Amino acid sequence: MKVPIEDIIVNKRIRKDLGDISALAESFKIYGQITPIIINKKNVLIAGGRRLEAAKLLGWQSINAVIIDRSSELEQLEIEFEENKYRKDFNDAEAAEAARKIYKLKHPSFFRRVLNAIVSFFKKLFRIKD
Repeated sequence: MKVPIEDIIVNKRIRKDLGDISALAESFKIYGQITPIIINKKNVLIAGGRRLEAAKLLGWQSINAVIIDRSSELEQLEIEFEENKYRKDFNDAEAAEAARKIYKLKHPSFFRRVLNAIVSFFKKLFRIKD
């Protein structure tokens, strides 16, 4: 659900240092907001402080949010902590493999481009949708 950013209340958070938000904001520009923030029924932010700041940096008026019915401060703190503690960054090999695959898809070989053109031609000819 879309929520006006100006309506979101940010109280004290566990994470004090949000780090560099510019890369996340750039990702939002390119791909949009992939994961919603989490707020309670009173529009208090529970999880997603970096996403909220990236949206503000871009001048967004609203942001995708999930509203949960957890009223106790303890439950909200547990959710904020849970969302962040199990994250795992890609290791170097995984990041390199992702970069290689992205490069390959962005720069297909000559034969791949020819094959793609043939497939596209027949899809148009027989009116086949992806």
